[in-house]
Amino acid sequence: MQKFEKHPAQQKVIRLLFERGFQVNDEGKVTSGKIEIPHTQLAKEVGVDRRVVDSTTEAILEDPLLKNIFQNIHSIPFLRDVAPSLGLGVITIIPDDAAHTGIIADVTGVISIHGFSIRQAVSDDPYFTSEPRLTIITDSKVSGEVVEELLKLKNIKGVSIS
Repeated sequence: MQKFEKHPAQQKVIRLLFERGFQVNDEGKVTSGKIEIPHTQLAKEVGVDRRVVDSTTEAILEDPLLKNIFQNIHSIPFLRDVAPSLGLGVITIIPDDAAHTGIIADVTGVISIHGFSIRQAVSDDPYFTSEPRLTIITDSKVSGEVVEELLKLKNIKGVSIS
């Protein structure tokens, strides 16, 4: 983000590429795996001109660190919205401060003590979102007792389940 601090429109593009796990190939094309995503569609999504996407991908390819990041990043299937249909539980943790260490360890410790298996854990990056969350997908819905114990943990502001 520092590289693009004087270019807020390009920061929007970088944020989208990173959040979605899109890659930039050697030709400057934005891809998801081998599927190309038109620059016009990306531009429309973030509200910029297509040329901003073009210049952003060019800048990525010119910078060795950014090139390495955006040629190797990948997206994952996030189960949060489909978990209930699959019979899985969803726990959303709202931390006081996502930068505190040990939040994931404390939360997963409580969950495992109660015998639930964790299928997926996804933590929002506090650098990319103003209200980061930790989402835990469990093998089944958790009990209110688990929620009560999670709320007693330090650095935890809120907990919701579905």
